[in-house]
Order: sequence, then C-alpha cells, then structure tokens
Amino acid sequence: MRALRKTGRKPGLELVDIPEPRVSSGQVKIRVLRAGLCGTDLHLDSWDDFAADMLTPPLTIGHEFYGEIVDIGPNVPVGHQRDELAVGMRVSVEGHVVCGRCRNCRAGRRHMCIRTSGIGVNQDGAFADYVVVPASNVWVQPPAIDADLGAIFDPLGNAFHTALQTPMVGEDVLITGAGPIGVMAAAIARHSGARNVVVTDISPYRLNLAAAAGANRVVNVAEENLADILPSLNMREGFDVAMEMSGQAAAMNDILSTSTHGAHIALLGLPSDDYPIDWGKVITHMFTIKGVYGREMFDTWYHMTFCMESSPDFREAIRAVITHRFDATEWQAAFDAARSGQCGKVIMDWS
Repeated sequence: MRALRKTGRKPGLELVDIPEPRVSSGQVKIRVLRAGLCGTDLHLDSWDDFAADMLTPPLTIGHEFYGEIVDIGPNVPVGHQRDELAVGMRVSVEGHVVCGRCRNCRAGRRHMCIRTSGIGVNQDGAFADYVVVPASNVWVQPPAIDADLGAIFDPLGNAFHTALQTPMVGEDVLITGAGPIGVMAAAIARHSGARNVVVTDISPYRLNLAAAAGANRVVNVAEENLADILPSLNMREGFDVAMEMSGQAAAMNDILSTSTHGAHIALLGLPSDDYPIDWGKVITHMFTIKGVYGREMFDTWYHMTFCMESSPDFREAIRAVITHRFDATEWQAAFDAARSGQCGKVIMDWS
C-alpha cells in the first residue's frame, strides 16, 4: 500500500510502498478516504526540535482522518449498536491513544492520560491507504457527516473543547488567532448564541474565513487597536469569554487588556517561547484561565457530532474552513499550501 513516511532523522517525507498492516486483538483496520493536514505534520516534515523529540523513524505520519472499517480484530464488540463496530462503517478516529490504567484514565479523564501516544507521531498514522487503530478510538459517523467533514473532526474537537469551557449564550467572545481551529471556534461561538464574536489575526485571508464562519467583527491587529473597536459593538466593559488560539504573547496581552472582570479565558495556542503575563491584572480582575489540550474523550465528540448533525447551516460553516483539496499523490503541493498561510484547512484524498 501507499504510505507517506518519515524514513530518517532528517527533513522531508517519502511516499513509499509498504505492506498493509494487520489487525491484532482490540484493533480495527480502516481504509483511509480523507486525511487533514495539521501543523504537527508540518513540524514532522521539516524535522525541527519538536519533531526530533517526538518521532522515531521510520513511521507513517498523519492523525486527522476519516475512512471505512475493512477488518476487525479479536476481542472487539461487533454489531450495529452505538458501542459496537462492523465492517463497512464510516468513522473518524481520536488520535490520542491512552493507557487506561493511570489515575486520570480510571477517573474518566482520558484526555489527561499521562502515557498518551499519538497516532501518526508515536505510532503509524493515517497518511496511507490503510491504518490500524485501537477499536476504542473509533468514532462512528452518521450519514450527515461526509468524508470531508469527518476528516477534520480532530481539529474541530480542539475548537469545541476550547469553546465549551464556559457557556457563551449572550456573551461577548474574543478569539485571538484565525487559523483553522480559531475559525471553527468562531462558528461554534455563533452557533452557541454568543452576542458578539470578534476574531483577531494579521492575515487578511484568514480573517475573511473567520467572517464567513460567523464572526461579526474581525480585527487585523497589525492595522487596528483591538480596544478601539469595542464602543462600536456596544461593549462598555470588555469581553466575557476569550479563546487564545495563536500562541502569541501580544494576543494574550490583548485578551488581558480587553476582558471584563471575571472573564473566562481558554488557552489552546502553543507558544514557541515563554512570555510574561500581568499576573496582577489576572488576580485583581479575577480572570479564570484554563489550558486546553486535545478533546475530552469522548464527551467532546458527542457535542460536535450532534451539533453538526442537527444543523445544516453549522455543517456548511465548518465545511467552509476547508479551502484546499489534493489527491494523495499531490502531497507535496498539499504541504506547500498548508505552509503558505494562505489557506484554511487542507485535506488529502486517499480514496
């Protein structure tokens, strides 16, 4: 089968032929139909310090995907009930494989497992014709969610996990960073009943995507001061909810300077370097700050599936985040598009 692999400890990837994987106990084999490109994949391609610390070649990368179950190993519940699997089912997959034994796993907090292993990072992933994964990581998709939408459930889950840290009905919401996850968060905030949804970035291209997804105001912070736009939105006190998606110190400063007392702030963007925070303002303004990683397994999956299943408009708002589609043989062009910054979500067709 075809597989896009990191073959050595050096920059670059290779599309090679390797044997099809076989299922073992507790596993399923999936024929990959669509796969999404993530920033992690770009790091693995370029082989920076992050990649060198995380991945041991040779390994097939890719962790955002949708496909069809073609084989089921022993000790997997088989059938057509919600907790059963069957050949032919169309599925997305949670990319974090957990141990099931640590304190967090046993307490139902699997997204906080201390021994998490990443599909496509620590074990062979989905940029391939077939992939084998634990049956417990498989999420069966309803017919309303097609291959393109199913391929981006991993980043959509990041956006949902961040957005659902606090209720947003009637609230003024700030999202800093209009990458694909930030844009999806804007759609979620609008779907959740936020009063104002404001998105900041320095890319006009991505700010336009955020506006199309549901932001009623976008701010290019290279050209405008965020605080200056608040009166035009009838915001006398500041934002009630903020989501930091960029990993930039300036974005965090904007959040702290424009949020109202008692605001809830969720941080998903990973900074490349440490930066200072005005902890005096955090304390005196009684901000609640929470770091967010991955998806709650599997509560987040229920939320995003049923929101998309129940609302065609919301599905289309999320679909609009997908701006580039490539055949798997065009993987280099797909990586170039993702690296350009002039894109939303990039997906590859493996069918």
